[in-house]
Amino acid sequence: MHDVPTPKPMNPLSDSERPETDNTVDLNLDEFEDVDDLQALADEVAECTPEPAASVPGEANPTSTESEEASLFTARNRIAELEKLEAEHLDKHHRLLADFANHRNRVTRETQLAITLAEKKLLLELLPVVDNLERCMSSNYATVEDFHNGISLIYKQFIESLRKMGVEPVPVAIGDPFDAMNAEALTTTSQPDLPDGSVAAVYERGFMLRDHLLRPARVIVNHAPSAGLPEADGSRE
Repeated sequence: MHDVPTPKPMNPLSDSERPETDNTVDLNLDEFEDVDDLQALADEVAECTPEPAASVPGEANPTSTESEEASLFTARNRIAELEKLEAEHLDKHHRLLADFANHRNRVTRETQLAITLAEKKLLLELLPVVDNLERCMSSNYATVEDFHNGISLIYKQFIESLRKMGVEPVPVAIGDPFDAMNAEALTTTSQPDLPDGSVAAVYERGFMLRDHLLRPARVIVNHAPSAGLPEADGSRE
């Protein structure tokens, strides 16, 4: 066997310029001029040179396959979590709809019950007034004054019943300044003994329901003629 000299590259490369995998060998044939069998020498060099790992076509990288499987597993878990969260939100939505429907029905029933109780309370206050009116109509009074006194008592009872319900008359009297917030002017009149813009007569009394105006008073407003203006004369000069 011939001694195989170590092959030397023609142009040595630095570590940064050298390729990652380089299985080529540069031989100087001048060094092997005394070698009789070049084929045998080539065979020995081939045996000493390691063969690169051959890649099988179509074979997947094990590391890449494991990464894809892990990503697919994570995606499936995320989808399952989102589906579970969607189901929980849908269940809460249905529960809220049912609670709102029950609340609306309960409020409707309670409101109707409150209205019924208020009407019952009002009627219980007014029924005694009706009873006294019936007694007054069935009684025989000796004089008109006795009849008038009986009606006056019933009227006071009726006003007291309204007061218990929070209904108070609007304080409007003749001579008071006209207040458009609590009164309604039906017409005007001219009375020299009353100031201009004052109430000359009360046609209907107004009433307040606690702090709200239930019905405005209907009054007649005094309108005094302006001083210094000549009176109208229909004759012509």
